Order: sequence, then C-alpha cells, then structure tokens
Amino acid sequence: MAVRRERPAEHAAVEALHRAAFPTAVEARLLAELREDVGFLPHLSLVAVEGADVVGHVIATRGWVEPLGAAALGLGPVGVRPDRQGRGIGTVLVHALLAVAEAAGERLAVLLGDPTYYRRFGFLPSTELGVEPPDPGWGAHFQARALADGAPRGTFRYAAPFDDL
Repeated sequence: MAVRRERPAEHAAVEALHRAAFPTAVEARLLAELREDVGFLPHLSLVAVEGADVVGHVIATRGWVEPLGAAALGLGPVGVRPDRQGRGIGTVLVHALLAVAEAAGERLAVLLGDPTYYRRFGFLPSTELGVEPPDPGWGAHFQARALADGAPRGTFRYAAPFDDL
C-alpha cells in the first residue's frame, strides 16, 4: 500500500469509497463540496492505494479559530473501503496527513470523532487545548491536536460546506 496526494482522476473512486464506507451519502456530498470551497487544501487530500485501487482517503480543510481568525485544520472525513477496514489503513492515512500538515507549518488540527480511536494520534478533548467546538453539544467528541507551539485558542469554525450538514 502507498499513501500519496489524491489526483483529480481519482475523484470518482474516492466518492464511491466514501459512499460505501458510510451509511449515508453525507460524507461523499461533503467531500465534493469541500473540493470546490476556498478551504480546500489539495496537499491535504490523501489516498491509500493498492496497485491501481483506491482503498482509503483522508482530507483536512482550512478552518479558523475565532475571534482572531487564526488558521487551523478541520480533519475529515476519513474513509476506508469496507472490504479493507480493520487493517490499519485509516491509521496510516491519519498519521500521514498529520505529518504533511505539520511539515507545512500548520499549528492546529481538530476533528469530530470517537475519542478512544483518535487519542492514539494525540488528539484530546478540544477544550483541554482552549479550543471550543462550533456546537457545544459535541462535548468530548470534538477533539484537537496542537501541531506546533502557539496553537490558536478560541472557537473553531469549519470550512463553509460543513455548515450545511
């Protein structure tokens, strides 16, 4: 398996992967909208491939921490083809994305997900890092990881397509 930047010719395969990996089409629709948004960061849309087959995908898009409008990343969705789940592909993708983000000088990544799963990547409840979720009801499921010293503090705002979920 190799992990690399997603190519435009793979968009349909990545969409099909997300449709298969999730019970609804929400993630696939979100991904299509994120690619058209100003918050899209092509270097942070990664695929896992085996031969010519796309077996996993992860993306992070530009978000902001208010009130100062400091740049941050919103991680997700992360998807792995159902017949390949449970084999560490998602783990490899998240580690790769965080490494690319850190190398690119990003200071903070946030996500909404299972705290038990994402703790392995260094994510903590966001409030422990001084980052408030867009929806207070998300509680411990909204998590953050500082990628550099001086990570911003405040209320996180996702790229615009997340507002329509």
